[in-house]
Amino acid sequence: MINPNKYRLRRTMMFLNCQKPSLIKDPYIYKPDSVMLDLEDAVAEREKDAARYSLYHALKELDYRGVEKVVRINGIDTGLWKEDIRCAVAGGCDSIRIPKTEYPRDVKMVEEAVAEAEREFGRPEGSVLLMAALESARGVMNAVDICDCSERLFGIALSGGDYSKDIQANISGTGIEFMGARQHMIIAARAAKVQCFDTVWTDLDDMHGFRKEVEMIHAMGFDGKSIVNPRQIPIVHEVYTPKEKDIIFAEKVIREIDDKKAKGIGVFTVDGKMIDIAFYDGAKRTIALAKASGVYKGDL
Repeated sequence: MINPNKYRLRRTMMFLNCQKPSLIKDPYIYKPDSVMLDLEDAVAEREKDAARYSLYHALKELDYRGVEKVVRINGIDTGLWKEDIRCAVAGGCDSIRIPKTEYPRDVKMVEEAVAEAEREFGRPEGSVLLMAALESARGVMNAVDICDCSERLFGIALSGGDYSKDIQANISGTGIEFMGARQHMIIAARAAKVQCFDTVWTDLDDMHGFRKEVEMIHAMGFDGKSIVNPRQIPIVHEVYTPKEKDIIFAEKVIREIDDKKAKGIGVFTVDGKMIDIAFYDGAKRTIALAKASGVYKGDL
């Protein structure tokens, strides 16, 4: 049975350092779609146990008010990741992010540990989802196999800093060094029917550049963007909010397809454009985005 949260809306996924309880106690006030509770790179080596303690109590005691709770574990090349999973699953996380994913077997190893933790702590089988961060040339090249390897996997995400180092590129601010990876990952994710997320933008003094990048990845088809600061949330949500004309057109498409399908008609026109069933999912997503953005007042 597919977890109903697998395809939930994820425009923004905000990274939070579990080493700092003040950061993870009330991030829902900024209204991201997801929070990324980080046990990996943001946490100093000597603070890993303390970060797990903070994570567990935050998950158990705080009401995140509908915000998805994703935990980034330490890499499977460390001796830390299994205890990270036990702590996250016991606390009640929604998903686990696997860093430095290069092969399907990396996902399968984590999947087995998550299933074991679900049994240990009495959580329903399949309740904890997975996402894979692709941080190397090998990981990006294996994207479609990674996307296909687990029913728990809801998406993949580009980790630009490590990826740029691996391909020996410089961070330019233009995004040109990521274009091949971005396009390849989008194609892989869509082929496997999972979501795809873009890397972080770390220059908080250049919000204009951030907006331009968000507009670009939205046009490319990304489901959302990893973020590092609450100031970035309104920009992403604004870019991903459908315009009124797009909402009206989506409503027409959905109603017409529902009507014509019942009558056995496969191809027709809406506002002078040829439409068929292939447009249905896109129209549904437009309405879902409009609802999430608070701009939809219709009845679909």
